[in-house]
Amino acid sequence: MLERRDFLETLLAGGAGALLLSELAQTRTLASAMMRASQADGPWEIFYPQILNRIQAPVFPQRDFDVTIFGAAGDGKADCTNAFRRSIEACNKAGGGRVIVPAGDFSSGAIHLKSNVNLHVTKGATIKFERDPKKYLPLVFTRWEGMELMNYSPFIYAFEQKNIALTGEGIIDGNADCDHWWPWKGRTGCGWKKGDPEQSKARARLYDYVASATPVNQRIFGDGSYLRPQFIQPYRCQNVLIEGVTLRHSPMWQIHPVLCTNVTIRGVHVQREANATDQTGPNTDGCDPESCTDVLIEDCYFATGDDCIAIKAGRNDDGRRVAVPSQNIIIRGCHMEDGHGGITVGSEISGGVRNVFAMNCKLNSPRLDHGLRFKNNAMRGGVLENLFFRDITIGEVAHAAITVDFNYEEGANGKYTPVLRNLQVQNLKSGKSHYPMDLQGFPNAPITDVHLENCTFDNTARPSIVKNVRGFTLHNVRVNGQLLSETEALSINMKCLRHFGHDGFG
Repeated sequence: MLERRDFLETLLAGGAGALLLSELAQTRTLASAMMRASQADGPWEIFYPQILNRIQAPVFPQRDFDVTIFGAAGDGKADCTNAFRRSIEACNKAGGGRVIVPAGDFSSGAIHLKSNVNLHVTKGATIKFERDPKKYLPLVFTRWEGMELMNYSPFIYAFEQKNIALTGEGIIDGNADCDHWWPWKGRTGCGWKKGDPEQSKARARLYDYVASATPVNQRIFGDGSYLRPQFIQPYRCQNVLIEGVTLRHSPMWQIHPVLCTNVTIRGVHVQREANATDQTGPNTDGCDPESCTDVLIEDCYFATGDDCIAIKAGRNDDGRRVAVPSQNIIIRGCHMEDGHGGITVGSEISGGVRNVFAMNCKLNSPRLDHGLRFKNNAMRGGVLENLFFRDITIGEVAHAAITVDFNYEEGANGKYTPVLRNLQVQNLKSGKSHYPMDLQGFPNAPITDVHLENCTFDNTARPSIVKNVRGFTLHNVRVNGQLLSETEALSINMKCLRHFGHDGFG
């Protein structure tokens, strides 16, 4: 049996700071350590509760500041931006408490949270954000698709603050549609036509800045660039709580904590954003923790125009420069419907992701492409490791219940090695999908150590795709009612070991 000390070194180090892999962990595969450890010393028994115990929602003084006292009017017409600013500043200077948004419709530009402030949106209240891009100036330090820049302020933003929250049973409405914000994507069928302004030139310029290591304070975007701001973004913050609110009509990514520690996202309802022609908002991911440590996402509902949850860690050279992974993330009790992926890791992943636990989640929609989805490539080159999933129920997805794709976007066109290792899935039940699994690594960078136990895949149209996988084990796995025997599983594994490729089973 593996000694506890060695097991700790190879799997997980505690604390909210960056986790450093020892030389021992670099020379022994994490999956090997897992297989040699006793069940009582497994990741769910030790490390899951350790992470959970560290994640504590902030507590605020019993002191309230009503935004209407500071000049806000809930008539849906008055610009309440300054009233929000004044109430938040007063709450912060008084030592903290709640900024109360009472019932009514409150129109605002960018809202910036400060330490020890809980912005509480009561039942019957709606914060509806202005459609004028100038309401999100001056520019702020932010991330856009994993790259740092100076851009429009996210609609709700906090920079280097402690103990902040967005709570309540009210609605946060980004007010985006096929006439506002979404056309900047440049997608036909949603208000954009050839010759209209869109993001591609600015996006390419940002790529060039990242590749040339241009200082972030010189990466100036905003007006005329058409890079949509995020909806809610705490940046370099500690002790963050987002709870209870309903989000709709986001301009882009919705909940996007960056470089934060101790984050709780609980009971949030993300509505599907669609217009009358059933067009959803482009890139409206539900929740994207990026380069964050100790994160809990629980009891949330997601129906989105992109991934429901997508764990990220910076893109390309920016991700490697900042070099902060996303780590120690727990997802439980969530319900995913429409979107590209239900629980996703990637694609902006260059800083790496490790120690992800997901349990008791339900994923179900013909408009949900993938159940569990992992995206990497030779341009990103991040290390994805220690990924644990159990008790996942998938009603229906369009493509595959489990997808690992190293061919995403740039695919093999890059000089960095994508890594995915130690993926464990237990007690997954999938009711309908085109493929059970679609696992595709590279011949020179195989996916390593994938373990499935007590999983069923029903109503699949085609066999699984398994290419360039090394260390693939199955125990009590059924596809369309047929049990894959240990002999068949061993045969699949040996083919993967010898050839790093297998074109189908099940």
